[in-house]
Amino acid sequence: MSEYWLISAPGDKTCQQTWETMNNVTSKQGNLCENYKMHIPDLKVGTLDQLVGLSDDLGKLDTYVESITRKVAAYLGEVLEDQRDKLQENLLANNTDLPLYITRFQWDMAKYPIKQSLRNIADIISKQVGQIDADLKVKSSAYNSLKGNLQNLEKKQTGSLLTRNLADIVKREHFILDSEYLTTLLVIVPKALVQDWNGHYEKLTDMIVPRSTQCITQDQDFALYTVTLFKKVVDEFKLHAREKKFVVREFTYNEEELAAGKNEITKLVTDKKKQFGPLVRWLKVNFSECFCAWIHVKALRVFVESVLRYGLPVNFQAILIHPHKKSTKRLRDVLNQLYGHLDGSAASSGGSNADNVDIPGLGFGQSEYYPYVYYKLNIDMVESKM
Repeated sequence: MSEYWLISAPGDKTCQQTWETMNNVTSKQGNLCENYKMHIPDLKVGTLDQLVGLSDDLGKLDTYVESITRKVAAYLGEVLEDQRDKLQENLLANNTDLPLYITRFQWDMAKYPIKQSLRNIADIISKQVGQIDADLKVKSSAYNSLKGNLQNLEKKQTGSLLTRNLADIVKREHFILDSEYLTTLLVIVPKALVQDWNGHYEKLTDMIVPRSTQCITQDQDFALYTVTLFKKVVDEFKLHAREKKFVVREFTYNEEELAAGKNEITKLVTDKKKQFGPLVRWLKVNFSECFCAWIHVKALRVFVESVLRYGLPVNFQAILIHPHKKSTKRLRDVLNQLYGHLDGSAASSGGSNADNVDIPGLGFGQSEYYPYVYYKLNIDMVESKM
């Protein structure tokens, strides 16, 4: 299960006692979950008004940072293409896998100095992730454009004779070149009409060179023929050919242009390979940045909500819970028994009065409300799209 619960409960005589009571009941005796202490440093509290305002803003920041984290992960999956099964192993936070990072969470003092106000720390995270989002748009747009151009060219190399690039198929000797009066056309003939073509192509218009047709190649549905005729009747020939369901391909044999076309594909393949490595590295680094920032936002939210709920001085224990599969309902009941006394209405309803809660600073805007501070954390960044 990739779902974790981040909760906090007020300190009993000591925070250690809060931790031991909760861990004994839910994990050691109940075997409902694995629990981990969440270490949140002594942050600057500020005023009550500031905390109430910040509570709402942190909720929005949480949603935003999570969405960018998932966006970076999803795009890394796209870029890996046929190596997408390696996505999970590329999604690391601080060079470690995601469960390990969150269960051993350490506040990053260098990036988010705790001497700053809570608002400033939130702003640092917002700017940092906003910059990653902006850079991702630029990088993904450039790479997608390159990839799209390459795919279009590759389609032309492999599609039906009606649409594919003919440069690799035709040769110089198939054409009358440098003639003042004559030209060679390429005609796509449905396979069912090959006999019709051979019997009638000379009669489609005047001034067609007799026995000038030659079959160059065929695919599943069509055959590619040449025909030589006078330049002056080309338009008339095209018209009568269309009536008979023969398609004249627009094509001029020019060796320089054909070579340039082949070079373009080679160049795009090379460019894509050159960009792939640095782009994957950038995505891995910035996924880590976003994910770590997201967990710091969660820690900020727990701190702010705990102060608003449990008051000053700051005295609460933050705990990260990893529920066992099929134990979530029982675990929720046990937590309500442990902490129901903190809020009578929530205890009696078991969290079901979520939609009616409108208490500033008490997790408003949350879909679930419990007598203890609670946030859900889903760290599955791959999902089942693979």
